[in-house]
Amino acid sequence: MRADKIDGTILARLLKQALAWLQENREEINALNVFPVPDGDTGTNMCATLEAAVAAIGDPAPHAIDLVAAAAARGALIGARGNSGVILSQIIHGFAAALKGKETAGAEEIAAAIAAGADYAYQAVGNPVEGTILTVVRETAAGAQISAHRTRNLLRLLAFILRTANRSLAQTPEFLPSLKEAGVVDAGGRGFTAILEGALQATTGKSNSRKQTGPAADRVDSTAEPPALFPSGEKESINYTYCTEFLVKGPGLNSGALQEALSPYGDCLLVVGEGDLLRVHIHTDHPGIILEAGLKYGSLHNIRISNMRDQHREKTEPQASVAVVAVAAGAGFTALFTNLEAAVVSGGQTINPSIGEIAAAVENLGARTVIILPNNPNVLLAARQVQNLTRKEVLVVPTTTMPQGLAALLAFKPEAGGAENASRMAAAAERVVTAEITRAFKEARIEGKLVKKGDFIALCNDKLLAAGSDLGEVALTAMQKIAAGKEIVTLYYGQEVEAALAQSLAARQSALFPETEIEVQFGGQPYYHFLIAAE
Repeated sequence: MRADKIDGTILARLLKQALAWLQENREEINALNVFPVPDGDTGTNMCATLEAAVAAIGDPAPHAIDLVAAAAARGALIGARGNSGVILSQIIHGFAAALKGKETAGAEEIAAAIAAGADYAYQAVGNPVEGTILTVVRETAAGAQISAHRTRNLLRLLAFILRTANRSLAQTPEFLPSLKEAGVVDAGGRGFTAILEGALQATTGKSNSRKQTGPAADRVDSTAEPPALFPSGEKESINYTYCTEFLVKGPGLNSGALQEALSPYGDCLLVVGEGDLLRVHIHTDHPGIILEAGLKYGSLHNIRISNMRDQHREKTEPQASVAVVAVAAGAGFTALFTNLEAAVVSGGQTINPSIGEIAAAVENLGARTVIILPNNPNVLLAARQVQNLTRKEVLVVPTTTMPQGLAALLAFKPEAGGAENASRMAAAAERVVTAEITRAFKEARIEGKLVKKGDFIALCNDKLLAAGSDLGEVALTAMQKIAAGKEIVTLYYGQEVEAALAQSLAARQSALFPETEIEVQFGGQPYYHFLIAAE
């Protein structure tokens, strides 16, 4: 490594070693969290964000430092988890913005890039709190710029930066009484210093043991068990129930407009990114409203909704014996499953989640037994493989549609055991018949009937119920065919359908079948204009 300049390949090596060291210290960082809420797994969230950044760089890494930084920034934005992950993604984003157009960078450019990262991080947070990672990054950036005027040697610069960061980290309890009372430093700030430690290791070729020496050893003891700050009730600062995160993709996105639209519905709001990609994080009581608002700006991806009050109880009370993971697509369906207290994995038709993604959701739950609702025939096999990736007991209820999954979840009893629940839920799912209305992407002959490309088709258990050019008529025909002898029919309309059309169809169906209860729900599902459930 040249002492006065680094290029893209060297930056990639620094980030990889930073990730390795952050992963090594993940549990230590998690243990620093004062409050047991979903955002509280700071080490895990920062690792996931930096993992995504490093993965986006590729191998071999480009020679130009700006290309490596830009790739890492986009990867971090897409992979960001929790408040700490989003803030880290913005530090990387600012760092990359400052290096744009540069093949290599010296001490002054690196110091300026760290300062830009600090600025981006502060701008991303609506109400910055001192004594957090923000303070550590800002003071580190100020120290880096002073040092860069004194030396061009990047090894010395990085060593000075780390010393500055550790001094700032040690002072974080002076800003926040909760940290001082718990006897810990800020978890996000510690994550940032771990990243710097790993980067320094890459320059020296040494990998430190977990036993710290030197300046880092002066930190407040991070292994001490924090005292019970809130022995009963919810922590005071949990003002909203659901931690809601997602990506918005679309042309010419306006982060300011989206932030203004979402701000009345919660706190801890972060809307970051630019161009065609935004990352949203908010604590709210109405995740459905948040997701619908996001849909007005573009398509939604990587939706994650966590119940923070449940997470608090899981960490402070005996663990539940059984929990549920559901695979779902669409803002409405995601909110419905979440409101029924299932952990949601984003996916479904054409966007099947991986075994690893489902397994991660299972591992994230405190329960010893987890029931999976795949809600799609193409997800069923992956769901059945999860048992091989966890020590928990995993039971799969073979739901093939999201309405079946909702019926199964309504039959769930938290006080019952896993096997009993799985049996009850499977029986409930079997009573649901689902018709799916979509558009034919090519001409085909189905059961002797010619279906033209672009026609709307209604399918039930792979059988053609109706086809034609009029969406309403196809949906009404399908509804009539599956409603016979049923007590309840629910019409879930997708992201491309207006609510007025769904209500109109329900009214027509009600007139034809007055003895059948008709309900209309926003599903927001992609690809399928309607999902019609009868039971």
